[in-house]
Amino acid sequence: MSSIEIFGFSASIFIGISLGLIGGGGSILTLPVLVYLLGINPVLSTAYSLFVVGTTSLVGSVNYMRKELVNYRAALVFAVPSFITVFLTRKYLVPAIPDSLFSVGGFEVTKNIGIMIFFAIVMLAASYSMIKEKKKNKNEEAGELKFNYPIIGLEGAVVGALTGLVGAGGGFLIIPALVVLAHLPMKMAVGTSLLIIAAKSLIGFIGDVSNLPVDWPFLLEFTGFSVVGIFVGSYLSKFVPSEKLKRAFGWFVLVMGIGIISKEIFFK
Repeated sequence: MSSIEIFGFSASIFIGISLGLIGGGGSILTLPVLVYLLGINPVLSTAYSLFVVGTTSLVGSVNYMRKELVNYRAALVFAVPSFITVFLTRKYLVPAIPDSLFSVGGFEVTKNIGIMIFFAIVMLAASYSMIKEKKKNKNEEAGELKFNYPIIGLEGAVVGALTGLVGAGGGFLIIPALVVLAHLPMKMAVGTSLLIIAAKSLIGFIGDVSNLPVDWPFLLEFTGFSVVGIFVGSYLSKFVPSEKLKRAFGWFVLVMGIGIISKEIFFK
């Protein structure tokens, strides 16, 4: 195993740590690690990302279930439309995207470049969500849960399509939606988000099994390191202020997003 591969597998631990600490961000790290450190094709990497993030989030959600910090009704309302769109996107839309999208001057935008640039744009949106100051939710201690079913369902469908296209779990979109639209306390929103991410990511991966060649030994090993990371992250979350960590991680994601756009456009 080369030093780059060792670094790539080590980075998978930080994917799990991110999910354990802040309930999201795992997919933001997974795709760049698979593509740039381990040299895996971007389309296949989005499929691998779904399995890694889905499995790791499922393990992490169990701890929140034990603490009764998962709202199953909110998860169901959000997840059902998300399940449908993520499966359809992976099964039909992604395979239908042409290998060559368009050309600008002498620069050809291929399917792989398009996926990475779109993913980088998602990273920039995620960084904004993580960096901005959060207003304290007045329902944090009230325990009053209200559901705006149409809006929650619509956002679930949008996040599902996003998950299908770039392999992103969408925690940075799910958590604010659960806090604002379902009035869940922050900790319950994180636990519910992990369960939603797990379910829809794994369903999305099912849509890939018949379309892409899966290297199961590699995928299971990489996922195993990530699962170790989520146990570490869950432990560290007891000592690290989550909001400060989220903002710091947001700046890191911002730099990575700008770096990916620069690499794909200017350094190909």
